[in-house]
Amino acid sequence: MPPSGVKALFFDVFGTLVDWRAGVARHVELVLKPHGYFIDWMAFADAWRERYQPGMEEVRSGHIPYTKLDILHRRMLAQIAPRFGLEQLDGAVLDGLTLAWHRLDAWKDVPAGLARLRERYLIAPVSNGNTLLMCDLARRNNFHWDAILGADVAKDFKPKPMVYLAAADAFDLSPTQCMMCAAHSSDLISAASCGLRTAFIARPQEQPGVSETAPAALVDVIAESTEDLAAKLGA
Repeated sequence: MPPSGVKALFFDVFGTLVDWRAGVARHVELVLKPHGYFIDWMAFADAWRERYQPGMEEVRSGHIPYTKLDILHRRMLAQIAPRFGLEQLDGAVLDGLTLAWHRLDAWKDVPAGLARLRERYLIAPVSNGNTLLMCDLARRNNFHWDAILGADVAKDFKPKPMVYLAAADAFDLSPTQCMMCAAHSSDLISAASCGLRTAFIARPQEQPGVSETAPAALVDVIAESTEDLAAKLGA
């Protein structure tokens, strides 16, 4: 039976709804090949993603003020560029590379799964991505959100409690009336500690051999896809 009383579903985006690894690799290749660069595109995507948590920790720790993920992604890019022989790229090319995160494709089940879930629940991203980034991904992949929530609303990054609590407050709901849906146990553990219900969506293909195939903590629902989640929530 689906958990009772849930009125809103919040979604992690990178990895849970969109394939960041293949998307970043594809975009970087399209930008850099005309400039005569040939690198390991997937390794580049992985290296960029490895800077994700350290970059946001600068904000979470209070070392720097809240900074939108687009700006942090650009800084991360400059940090890894020398590892791939890209230190001579000019700023305009680096800016173009940063748009990779705006041009990611959804996993095949997601548009239809979200559409089913929206018939019964309020749905919104609760992502570390900034508002424009979330809007661009939604327009590209036909996501019809009821709101764009997450980092820009809370002025902080997950897994800080305020990100989850601000999302619930935006819909005038209590945390127990909201469910966080993600492919990453750490996200769900943090949401649960704030009183939210939780759903694990398996995405072993996010980073084969690295990504979780099962949750590392108790959750309310385990799903194989967003369409499976819709079925299990009666949508």
